[in-house]
Amino acid sequence: MKFVHHDLGQCKSDEIVEITLSGSAANVLLMDSSNFQSYRNGREHRYFGGLATKSPVRLQIPRSGNWHIAVDMRGLRGGVSSSARLLPSPLPTIKEAPLSSVPSLVQPDFLPDVTEYTRQYDVFISHASEDKEGIVRPLASALKNEGLRVWYDEFELKIGDSLRRKIDRGLANSRVGLVVLSQSFISKGWTNYELDGIVTRTITGEQILLPIWHKISKQEVIEFSPSLADKVARSTATHTIEEIASEIAELIRSVSKAA
Repeated sequence: MKFVHHDLGQCKSDEIVEITLSGSAANVLLMDSSNFQSYRNGREHRYFGGLATKSPVRLQIPRSGNWHIAVDMRGLRGGVSSSARLLPSPLPTIKEAPLSSVPSLVQPDFLPDVTEYTRQYDVFISHASEDKEGIVRPLASALKNEGLRVWYDEFELKIGDSLRRKIDRGLANSRVGLVVLSQSFISKGWTNYELDGIVTRTITGEQILLPIWHKISKQEVIEFSPSLADKVARSTATHTIEEIASEIAELIRSVSKAA
């Protein structure tokens, strides 16, 4: 069966893909990678879309992942050419500040966000800022793609937040403390504060400590903390970020089932 294939790559949930057709009608199918492989091999498959009788066609991505568009003339006559593109997402809606946000002379200007005290996370990532670009940001995104709830400063901190208070709540409400050990981490005082909190919760059985070694030798880890050197760890020298994220997700799911 002949068809036109458009690989959309990694898409986010609720994004819109627009397909433009040159002919009067064609079958337009939106599929994830697994179903696209089945479609291409003539096996049973599931899809979104169907017969399109006018152009352009717009379909919504149902969930995050790698998606494909197939355009074919099955049951139709003639031929068709097509193009596909993801439409840009709209900007957030402008919201006026509520009257309750106006500072009062009789009430305190700051009221704590109650939700932050009850929000639960699967993973808290402790790291040095120098390692964001090389490992931490991609790792945090990979963990989110695995469906995990991740406390990572770029996800959680906003202008005006109390840094220490946010970190304390993140530590207290996370099941796993992920420590990205590097030369930059060792030299920082703030990261040691986070590490102390994770170690304390690990000793009491409230949290799991998982070290990730990044561009650092075992001898350097031993000199920094002999107890950390004995912990089961993963190294970016021997594992990809995706492999590390997948292992962490598997661990958390197994812990959840046991609980």
